[in-house]
Amino acid sequence: MLKIQDISKNFGSLQALNDVSFDVADGQIMGLIGQNGAGKSTTFHSILNFLNYSGTITWNGQPITESVFDEIGYLPEERSLMPKLTIEQQIIYLARLKDKSAKEIRPQIDTWLQRFAVKGNKKDRIKDLSKGNQQKVQLICTLIHKPKLIILDEPFSGLDPVNADLLKQAILTAKEQGAAIIFSSHDMENVEELCDKLVMLRNGRAILYGTVREVRQSFGKTRILVTTDWTKEQLENLPHVIKVERHEEKRFVLDLDDETAGEEIFDKLTQGKYIEEFSQQPPTLDEIFRLKAGEKDE
Repeated sequence: MLKIQDISKNFGSLQALNDVSFDVADGQIMGLIGQNGAGKSTTFHSILNFLNYSGTITWNGQPITESVFDEIGYLPEERSLMPKLTIEQQIIYLARLKDKSAKEIRPQIDTWLQRFAVKGNKKDRIKDLSKGNQQKVQLICTLIHKPKLIILDEPFSGLDPVNADLLKQAILTAKEQGAAIIFSSHDMENVEELCDKLVMLRNGRAILYGTVREVRQSFGKTRILVTTDWTKEQLENLPHVIKVERHEEKRFVLDLDDETAGEEIFDKLTQGKYIEEFSQQPPTLDEIFRLKAGEKDE
């Protein structure tokens, strides 16, 4: 288990982290979200001991030192491969830094290249690959030694939907193998789909923490999806409806100021008759992100 307790970090007068705490258990995926500059990369750099910080960070009850670096897989936001090396040379070089031998890693390379659909072969030089394929090679370098703690800083950046799905499958496989995984992303759909828990940072503070369901439910079921013949104007006049968006010709999203109004709205819309769709839900993570990111700290 990765355990972070009350970590803080200042860069001069800028407080990048302020008493941030959370846990990531084995076999669990944690999403770290927040606007640019919220403290996500600083959190990762603190975990990896790239920075001095106040507070406590432990891995399986022990401080993270060089002795456990071999158990960690880290993908930085800024990609950094050596362009003159071949794919094979690059993967083996970084694996050897994780105390894996070339004899052990070399037979796995073709399988990993196929898994990530890397275009080319292991004898191609890094510089001759597209940016997307370079990114996939770096992901292979991050995962091939089967780390027990995986840290991915914006791993989906630049990936098309097909390649993003390949990465998702790799993350889920690592979870099934018992790895503790933490990744940052600006795509709330990825966070909602993959994560067991999430932490949201704003100006260095953790302002949301819990399971995806807990976080969404904490905002109340203030969102109704409905398919109806009613007009947008009629829906706007319903009690406690503060906003109406049309998604399709007869499909609308209603925002409420009071979740208890759902039953009354249901009765008015259905009038005791069949209705194709009526679903009362909490706001999506994307809506929560926009709401909380725009708030000012007190």
